[in-house]
Amino acid sequence: MVIVARESQHRPISSWPKAHQPREKLRLQGANSLSDAELLAIFLRAGVKGKSAVSLAQDLLTQFQGIQGLVNANTEDICKCFGMGPSKWAQIQAAYELVRRCLQESLCAGAVFSSLLQVREFLQAKIGRLPHEVFLCLYLDSSNRLIECQELFRGSIDRTAIYPREIIKESLARNASSLIVVHNHPGGNPLPSPQDELITKDLQEALSWVDIELLDHCIVAGHGFFSFSDAGLLNRL
Repeated sequence: MVIVARESQHRPISSWPKAHQPREKLRLQGANSLSDAELLAIFLRAGVKGKSAVSLAQDLLTQFQGIQGLVNANTEDICKCFGMGPSKWAQIQAAYELVRRCLQESLCAGAVFSSLLQVREFLQAKIGRLPHEVFLCLYLDSSNRLIECQELFRGSIDRTAIYPREIIKESLARNASSLIVVHNHPGGNPLPSPQDELITKDLQEALSWVDIELLDHCIVAGHGFFSFSDAGLLNRL
């Protein structure tokens, strides 16, 4: 396999061998064949003087320590980078939002528990990057299909007030058969606190009185994920 020399990556992409140009490579070999920088270059569309779009993309990924850091960056951070501006920041955010909506659409179209990884990716995309704590309810029907994903509570950086009565009311209003509750830890540690365990126990018990099953309580952090169900904690609480 022929590799484009590192020094040649700074030249305009139009001067590269056809098979190595990101759009052509995607067409011929599929999206999986592209590096993160090549995929990002397609969204950036053009480089700057002395840098191809791929070289510019690689600089951004290095500066922001990967894709997650890049999509979390605000307009001011992006505009400080050579060759970047509000329009390119908007392109990156739009691409990220399309992925998030695609994941949510997929969840609505099929049984949630047929793809745990898909659920995790959706939750990471939805709340993993938030600087404040939120509490979500995923209401499911009898076939484990998503009825609605609702943000029910919002708190400070380290505390959210959870009210089981409100959760039950919202679940009954949607005729939900089961429920997944989710909250994020902005501090980055996804492991449950004693308070997390207590609210899970209280909620599980309260839902049982109205014949609604608590399928899971998930905790999302920027680079971590915890599932009470996967850890075998639901039946032990």
